Amino acid sequence: MFSRAVKIFTLQGFDIRLDPSWLLIATLITWTLSRQYFPQVVEGQPETTYLLMALFAMLAFFGSLILHELAHSVVARFYGVKIKSITLFLFGGVAELEAEPEEASVEFWVALAGPAMSVALAAMFWFLARVGQFAGLGAPITEVLSYLGLINLVLALFNLVPAFPLDGGRVLRAYLWHRSGDVLSATKIAANSGSTFAYVLMALGLLLLFGGQTASGLWQIFIGIFLLLAARSGYEQQLMKTSLRGKTVQSLMSKNPVTCHPDITLSMLVNRIMLVQRSSFVPVVEDGVLLGLVDSHVLSLIDQENWSNTKVGDVFIATDTNNCVPPDMPVQDLLNRITATGQRKYLVAVGHTLLGVVTLSDLLGYINLFNTLHTKERTIWPNARSG
Repeated sequence: MFSRAVKIFTLQGFDIRLDPSWLLIATLITWTLSRQYFPQVVEGQPETTYLLMALFAMLAFFGSLILHELAHSVVARFYGVKIKSITLFLFGGVAELEAEPEEASVEFWVALAGPAMSVALAAMFWFLARVGQFAGLGAPITEVLSYLGLINLVLALFNLVPAFPLDGGRVLRAYLWHRSGDVLSATKIAANSGSTFAYVLMALGLLLLFGGQTASGLWQIFIGIFLLLAARSGYEQQLMKTSLRGKTVQSLMSKNPVTCHPDITLSMLVNRIMLVQRSSFVPVVEDGVLLGLVDSHVLSLIDQENWSNTKVGDVFIATDTNNCVPPDMPVQDLLNRITATGQRKYLVAVGHTLLGVVTLSDLLGYINLFNTLHTKERTIWPNARSG
């Protein structure tokens, strides 16, 4: 997700990374605090003082974000959920899980850990601000501490909104999951809540734009868009995980695919097989032995006027681990390979015996059908029972 993020240090065994987009929000926060917020709450200070206050507050705020995500990560690790890293980016921070929790109770406690940390930090900064006032440390210091107390409280409350993928949305999903036992249905409801909240944020952003508050309005809209995409992505990922659980390549492959002999010409291949079958991917088989494949990419490398005198056997791609998978491979592993390599079509074989072909379209078609039937089951079955 954050391919350009750079590791800056390790904390409690977790890599803390910085995405380049963080520089934009860090600069925006520093500018807003030094030019607008602190000059209003602490009057009569030099510009350098306001800048130093803003820089310290910005760094402490992102330190608080790291601790918020670290709380998620420590609790997740306690329950055996692996964390890739903690990354700061444009919209805050995120603990990147290698896999979603397998139990509702784990999801619940992992989700609550972050807001709990933010509430604790808010109380700590508020206490330090009061101590600073009592000790006469000066307005610049106490106001920075007060700001950090306030912003951590806001962070906790915002994250507790029951809108997936916010922490509150994950708590909602955990509750629904525990009650129904259906993680996909729970994810869909929580994701719908997240989408609704995202639209509300965008609507408020538009109102701010019309009210002349351009920066605040745009920021609300950007956050809304980010949450909307994240909610939809979260549901799609859970849909894939649920629908493909326990499935192997053999269960989803297309059996008895049309094949071609290595002695036919490319013109015959195109006109008699690919166009007729509407297939851009054809296995090459001779006397029952799988040799390889030929696809539209191979054809694109050869001038069309040479197709009539070029045989498939001269240009096909031989079978290897890059284009051939075993029938017992878990479908999730195949999907991971497709994501990593970008290759969308594979031969399914044992040795040199062709069993079928499997494509990304096969996987997506199955996932879409699963989603359609799952939705109908959830909406129709209760009525059937009540009748």
